[in-house]
Amino acid sequence: MRRFHVGLLLALLSGAPAHAAVDARDHDAFWLWSGVKSQPVLAQAKSLYILQGQISESRRYPQRGVRFIAQGMAIPRLTQGEVWVVYRAHTLRWPDSAYTQLLGQVERWQQAGNPVVGIQIDFDARTRYLNEYVDFLKDLRHRLPAHYRLSITGLMDWSSNADPVVIGQLSGVIDEVVVQTYQGRHSIPNYAAYLPRLNRLGLPFKVGLIQGGDWDEPGYLQDSEWFRGYVVFLQNQ
Repeated sequence: MRRFHVGLLLALLSGAPAHAAVDARDHDAFWLWSGVKSQPVLAQAKSLYILQGQISESRRYPQRGVRFIAQGMAIPRLTQGEVWVVYRAHTLRWPDSAYTQLLGQVERWQQAGNPVVGIQIDFDARTRYLNEYVDFLKDLRHRLPAHYRLSITGLMDWSSNADPVVIGQLSGVIDEVVVQTYQGRHSIPNYAAYLPRLNRLGLPFKVGLIQGGDWDEPGYLQDSEWFRGYVVFLQNQ
């Protein structure tokens, strides 16, 4: 039997809408970032999105250019579920060396016997510059071996403000978009206002949740032909 939260009881008594905290035990897909300690819930994971590096440009030392910086855990030996190797991008101006390092790292994960199914790019592409991101992803898809899938994270306002023609160009390029309902370590307060429009993306999508954050699942989400489930960002409790 689940624990009954005091906050939920007070919300019911006051007549205010109740939002349950995201309990990772209710899910089976997780982001695992560097610095986050292992949790027992990982034993039930069917999908793991594991950070392994970032591509960034030093503002303090611009002469260093864009660099690939390895991050996250050392290559483990995972035997269950599927693994997505994640890269945090702070720029889309990647040198060839960044692609070489990234693809080499993914290949080493595969050779170690891990069930790698693809990579995920975590980039906060603002809606008005989405066309530049689409061009970048098309090029990345061309470079990526065909047996790997391509996942991206997405912002909720894409479904409301992005040009449908631009969004449509992602079809056949990416395999999924995980729409983030949180910022930093907390749920975005008005996330519910964007959810009804996610179907407009016309792309397979998952909903990204933050562990311990607010979430109230709308009934219509499960009825969407494009909805593929949830991914929970784990954080130290």
